[in-house]
Amino acid sequence: MKKTMISSISTNVNPAKSIEYNNMVYELKQQDIDVVVLSLGEAYFDLPLFSFDDLPFPDIYHYSHSRGIIELRISIAKYFCEEYGVNFDPEREIVVTAGSKIAIHMALMAILNPGDEVLIYEPYWVSYTEQVKLCNAIPVTIPIGLDLHETEKYVTSKTKCIIVNTPNNPMGKIYSREELQYLLDLVKRKGIMLFSDEAYSDFVPAGEKFVSLGSIDKSFENSVIFNSISKNYGISGWRLGYSITNQTLTDEILKINQHLITCPATILEYYMAKHFFEIIEITKPQIVQVVKFRKSIQDYMDKIGLSYLPGKAAWYFLVSIEPSTLTSDEFCWRLLKNNHISIVPGSGYGKSCDNYFRLAVGSESYDRITDALDVIKDLIFKTSE
Repeated sequence: MKKTMISSISTNVNPAKSIEYNNMVYELKQQDIDVVVLSLGEAYFDLPLFSFDDLPFPDIYHYSHSRGIIELRISIAKYFCEEYGVNFDPEREIVVTAGSKIAIHMALMAILNPGDEVLIYEPYWVSYTEQVKLCNAIPVTIPIGLDLHETEKYVTSKTKCIIVNTPNNPMGKIYSREELQYLLDLVKRKGIMLFSDEAYSDFVPAGEKFVSLGSIDKSFENSVIFNSISKNYGISGWRLGYSITNQTLTDEILKINQHLITCPATILEYYMAKHFFEIIEITKPQIVQVVKFRKSIQDYMDKIGLSYLPGKAAWYFLVSIEPSTLTSDEFCWRLLKNNHISIVPGSGYGKSCDNYFRLAVGSESYDRITDALDVIKDLIFKTSE
């Protein structure tokens, strides 16, 4: 009998739903088909292109420090201190890598043994569960509607970590200081880790306070925070992110980074180090507009009777398709095929999310989005019992 050449670990991993749909969008656009793209996990900013001519040549052609260049690490540390009241050592407590996605995966690799469990709240970002599986560990998901303070009943002797995403993709929830403190107290008591994915940290409405886990667990003894230059700076295609944690765990993440990535793209590191604060000054007002725009779409959904899970941040909603009899995959596929509107099935965000879809409003105009929402509302009606 011929042996299979594919790993059982790989075959057990699901594709990323959001990326799967966006790949279909790219393919449709190659055919000159106009698609209303409400599946894209990025906001489009008006950004200048600064000159590359004054970057250090020929250094930009070569490897950089595997922690990331020190100039960029220092800028990130300054920003975290000023914006979030988080202090860390840019020499020893941060690794800059090719996007926050790989940073999360490398941190999981650094703490997990085969058979360990990781608690993940639904709706979750599509890659958490699959990254845990890639570490030969077990994702344990907590369904929508559970009170956060009931988390302890899911903790077992195999639990190694809890992951939170604040603000949350796909629903926009911002975790409060009290909620993060509760979770931190829990993991300290249980001797496990708390991972906080904070990629949308600046995308909060006026009057709302973003709380970084790093402002609570100041020693990072039981925590890792992750963030993304990609999101706040509107340069998702450049793939720059980082992890921040205690020196011991950082050194373990660094080893993995050295074997998998070596370093981020050196030219982009130098570019961002040079223009770090210039670019954020340009994007900050646009971030404010994105969050206001999200509220205007929320108001329109209220007007036409579309319901969604509560949230205020980033540019996402998790929108209900009830009482449609279709699964979220069937619903989204039909919408893309027949109407050229791309949204992401809720099934990618957890078992309890199959009656929902993710709506992302960072890349289309108000009129195109609201017209699409009318089509969605009509499809829900037509596919209901």
